[in-house]
Amino acid sequence: MFVMLATATFMWGCSEAVSTYKRVDSYALGTFVQLTCRTNHPTAELTRLIAEIDQEAKASMSIFDEGSLISRINRNETDSLDRHIAFNLELAEKFYELSDGAYDVTIKPLTSAWGFAGKNTSAEPNVDSLLQFVGFEKIAIVDGRLQKRDIRSELDFNSIAKGYVVDLVAERLNEMGITNYMVNIGGEIRCKGVNARGGDWTIGIETPYEGNFEQESIEKIIAISNCGVATSGNYRRFHLTEDGRKVAHTIDPKTGYSVLSDLLSVTIIAPTCAEADAAATMFMAMGSTEQTLELAKQCEREFGWRYYFIYADNDGYRIEASASLR
Repeated sequence: MFVMLATATFMWGCSEAVSTYKRVDSYALGTFVQLTCRTNHPTAELTRLIAEIDQEAKASMSIFDEGSLISRINRNETDSLDRHIAFNLELAEKFYELSDGAYDVTIKPLTSAWGFAGKNTSAEPNVDSLLQFVGFEKIAIVDGRLQKRDIRSELDFNSIAKGYVVDLVAERLNEMGITNYMVNIGGEIRCKGVNARGGDWTIGIETPYEGNFEQESIEKIIAISNCGVATSGNYRRFHLTEDGRKVAHTIDPKTGYSVLSDLLSVTIIAPTCAEADAAATMFMAMGSTEQTLELAKQCEREFGWRYYFIYADNDGYRIEASASLR
């Protein structure tokens, strides 16, 4: 999925009076872009950089663009991979294995059928028939080309692409010699260095309730630097079936049905935004289980990720988080 407007929202503390810090407001991947950085490069150049990366990313990975490479791969018109799709497939395979299949980018037949891939629907699909060609084990990369065991298998990078594009922008800023920045695309964030006040960048984690569209309520404010951040949740992007049942955008690739559990929101801090983006989706797909929390603790030990889980309980919300985020 092109994850819903992620719930980690930018709260920038840079003073407009500091001339070396610039803020650029733009648009990419169907959502807002906020870039704040210390640089002598003109604002127009930074805006153009964002537009170029947006165009390149959509031409490669957008399932909403019929002419994109991933759309042509899904229609079996080509099996060639570019560097963007190859990179994300490799990263996605790691998350597939890490989650024992709960994270799976071959989920597009299901996201399409449930109305989360550009085709709105309130009808319930024939899940059993779709599950036959969903599963990362049904595809393979051989000599830079994608091989499918079943030609009906399709890819959906919405759970990772936005974070990856944030990383692309950050890499370009690094190449330009910019060492203090925050990139925010639809709530997916990558930051480095310090803000205009000389401190860490601060972001707010939203309180996960339906209707919190303007960041009216913030559950937690955290200070970060030199990392990527992403949040996933099911309280924004959902629709109702014909019989009034709620269907959230996080689909379990094993059952084919929407994942609805007491786990309302997952925020992950990782070295890159692509990792954080995929990990947040992975944990949401795993749901409110002991295995989910244990895997988060394992990933903190092994990879240095930090996590902030918000659960629903009788008193409102319950928090499980890395020690540094409590």
